[in-house]
Amino acid sequence: MSIVSSDALNLSIPIEKITYNEQGLVPAIAQDYLDGTILMMAWMNAESIKKTLETGEAWYWSRSRQEYWHKGATSGHIQKIKTIRYDCDSDVLLLNIDQVGNVACHTGERSCFHQINGQKIDPPGDTLTELYKTICDRRDNPTKNSYTCSLFEGGDNKILKKIGEESAEVVMACKDNNPEEIVGEVSDLFYHALVALAYHQVDLREVYKKLQQRRQ
Repeated sequence: MSIVSSDALNLSIPIEKITYNEQGLVPAIAQDYLDGTILMMAWMNAESIKKTLETGEAWYWSRSRQEYWHKGATSGHIQKIKTIRYDCDSDVLLLNIDQVGNVACHTGERSCFHQINGQKIDPPGDTLTELYKTICDRRDNPTKNSYTCSLFEGGDNKILKKIGEESAEVVMACKDNNPEEIVGEVSDLFYHALVALAYHQVDLREVYKKLQQRRQ
């Protein structure tokens, strides 16, 4: 069995274990490494996998042009590889990537999967990302009788006061060893922290990046 590895990425891919189709290709799904958003799907073969591991950037096989395709070589929107996985049947690859420029689709959208019933809509990410999007929408498009909007109207004084209150309630729930209350109070704390981020125009992705750096 041929093992292709990348010391820089600390990865090894058993090329011959991958199940390719009749054309020698395997579908590859590119996923954002921070929030899990599915960005695109393309095709790879054994050689493009080798190129990907050698360079640390995604290489695909273009069926229409019949040539290797270094993603972002022209646009600058390269995909830096974090991990590569293959599924239980070894016939689909999952590339965990850092998408430079935050644009994966040739249309200029972040993700190729940006349509539902003909309407353009952002692809889903993790729960905190989706909540943060909603909070930012409330900030940019205020509505009446919105608790979130009332926090923005109150500014730092109101937002930080709530963070302090929720932090204390998390402490009390933990001291009482009440799992249900802990879940509820931590949820409230997360929400108000996201409001603070949005108020100060700090992208949630920057927090994710910092957590990734500390994890590594």
